[in-house]
Amino acid sequence: MNVSIIDPLQGDFPEVIEEYLEHGVMKCIAFNRRGTLLAAGCSDGSCVIWDFETRGIAKELRDKDCVAAITSVCWSKHGHCILISAADKSLTLWDVVQGEKIARTTLQQTPLHARLHPGSSTPYICLACPLSSAPMIVDLNTASTTVLPVSLSDTGNDIAPLSRKFSDGSSPFTPTAACFNKYGDLVYVGNSKGEILIIDHKSNQIRGVVPIPGGSVIKNIVFSMNGQYLLTNSNDRTIRIYENLLPVKVELKALDETICKTDEQDEVEKLKAVGSSCLSLSREFQDSITKVHWKAPCFSGDGEWVIGGSASKGEHKIYMWDRAGHLVKILEGPKEALIDLAWHPVHPIVVSVSLTGLVYIWAKDYTENWSAFAPDFKELEENEEYVEREDEFDLVPETEKVKDSDINEDDEIDIVTVERDPAFSDSDMSQDEICYLPPDPSPDVTEQQDIRVLSTLKLGEIDQSTSPLSEDMEQNGHLTNHESSPLNEELGGASFKRKRKPSEKVLEFQAENVRKPSSKMKAASQLLEAGNVS
Repeated sequence: MNVSIIDPLQGDFPEVIEEYLEHGVMKCIAFNRRGTLLAAGCSDGSCVIWDFETRGIAKELRDKDCVAAITSVCWSKHGHCILISAADKSLTLWDVVQGEKIARTTLQQTPLHARLHPGSSTPYICLACPLSSAPMIVDLNTASTTVLPVSLSDTGNDIAPLSRKFSDGSSPFTPTAACFNKYGDLVYVGNSKGEILIIDHKSNQIRGVVPIPGGSVIKNIVFSMNGQYLLTNSNDRTIRIYENLLPVKVELKALDETICKTDEQDEVEKLKAVGSSCLSLSREFQDSITKVHWKAPCFSGDGEWVIGGSASKGEHKIYMWDRAGHLVKILEGPKEALIDLAWHPVHPIVVSVSLTGLVYIWAKDYTENWSAFAPDFKELEENEEYVEREDEFDLVPETEKVKDSDINEDDEIDIVTVERDPAFSDSDMSQDEICYLPPDPSPDVTEQQDIRVLSTLKLGEIDQSTSPLSEDMEQNGHLTNHESSPLNEELGGASFKRKRKPSEKVLEFQAENVRKPSSKMKAASQLLEAGNVS
């Protein structure tokens, strides 16, 4: 039976809130490339790294020089480094394993987003999108910046001021969105005029222009993980999907060849012709009823799904479309505004951040069926006519001889080599890639207190008559059996002997024995005097 006919909305996408994470007030999130670690930037300037398999905190990065809220977090390709941008205008590159700062620089404007160069395993080049100026390439080694052009009127690093307002009434200083392509040789900039600029960031030149329908301000621009699709979110409340027509691995080379083949004489028309051969509009997503603005849209790990969060205050809604343009699901969470979204690189899991600082984990609602069915059993939703096969009830012929297998049983089996993961397009598992952080356990509070108490108990230094600890232990009946004492075991099995304070009756009995020797003692003394006892 065809499942897609029974339920056309059935798919591998999240449906319910499975769990939530809580640690301070979290503002932004990012998965590493394998989805095993989740980094979350907090309002106090710290960055928490969660082990996503165990849902426990694996590391906390805290900079004493930064107490401002984190605006974005970004992993390096192999997970060794994290780039953190903060509201105090700083960019900080961290070593994840060591928990130490590698580099730190301060910009002129607050960076809303910062992304590391994706083509390097040890990146020092990053792309920053400030609050009220053009995107820039930042070298964290030298702290040098190169401002990227944001319109065709820009020349070099001089950003031409725009005195007029745009068609949708937005100001010319609207923050500009930008992102690297898959291998980092090109930067795609979405400007306030409703254009996608394709920029060679090494030469700082615009190589192509793609006008957006309607010419609205572009708020977000994101590539899919495989680099084949580009997503834009505009002020006209529309999410658009573009197909990348350039070969992913050699985009810059293919772009140069396209420019050489273009015959247009006018420079602007030539750039637009190049842009049309680079990106092709595929789909548009919008809510035609509520006309909602979108926040933090992104692709699924395999690029088959697109999600966008509602920007309306007081609601936590996530809209989900397939790449064909059909709305397949609306996830409704608590009455808290949504501020960030991320889709797990491998699994059908979505992570969202609420305004209160909680991180919600959305997963698929699996229904377990423990019935003892045959392996080929199919559950029917309704009656259907069964057509029997022509040979279904024929006598079973003699069992054919088993065909000889082509597998050589003498070959050695390789259990060391890691096979390529089909979920990634590039994908060989790097030997140096960090998927998990080593555990860093901290002792419980009670254990620390016990250690401090035992450290004060040195052998031979306890005053039995004045020590309050000894009086309590004596009253509670402790240490009567010195060899099996728990305290003796904690002290490494050393002999630790205490004497009880004798009672009044015992003292009286001892005094009488001293004054009046017993008959046995008298007989023993007489024998000693006679010399009969040696």
